[in-house]
Amino acid sequence: MVQQLTLADSLSLGDLHTYLQRAGRVEDGSVRLIAGSGILAVYTAILYPRGILDESPTVLGLRTFALADDEEFDSVVPMRSLVDRIVRARAEIGEDDESRPVSMSRPPEVNTVTWAGISPPRGGWRPLGETDAATLETAARRGIDEVAQAIPAGTGEQLVQRVRSEVWGRGVEGLEYVPTGAAFAAYSLGFLGDDTVKLFETGPWTRLSSRRGHVLVRRKPWTLKA
Repeated sequence: MVQQLTLADSLSLGDLHTYLQRAGRVEDGSVRLIAGSGILAVYTAILYPRGILDESPTVLGLRTFALADDEEFDSVVPMRSLVDRIVRARAEIGEDDESRPVSMSRPPEVNTVTWAGISPPRGGWRPLGETDAATLETAARRGIDEVAQAIPAGTGEQLVQRVRSEVWGRGVEGLEYVPTGAAFAAYSLGFLGDDTVKLFETGPWTRLSSRRGHVLVRRKPWTLKA
């Protein structure tokens, strides 16, 4: 039986396509889709530990989209397969169909994605204040430059991962408990604009939210407040 995904309109489909294209430039492995109450939550992994000794924070991107019905599912699918289906669906949309629901098949699930087993909470978030997009963009750009300078061509994967872990695990200047990797995610996913970015916290999780999307960070136990 083919499992379907039906978004409310083609504008949502276009936004989803753009979001996944940006995420795919960083990590094109898998995407988690959670549907319920007429909303589709789409999680993408920007950073996550690749082994026991990897101290990288888990940094996820999140965007939500309106569904045309009340279907419910929670599945992890290959990003490239989902993007291919979106491209086909967009090609079939006529000029007069922009406000109509758009359906496409969901790719087969994958079960070997470690980060997808970590579920950010949906409630209980405590506000921590806010920051401006310029602060996060500056931190992201500096980190990108530092990684590029520290990793010459032909560098082994183990060294590459260590450098990235060090750079993206470092805190953003003036923002306690927000790793630079969160700024990198917000910048890479196109979540930074003219509006302020609001900060929230619950347990080991920190959330950065703008009008364009959310970045969720699961901090290491030793960074938590007493």
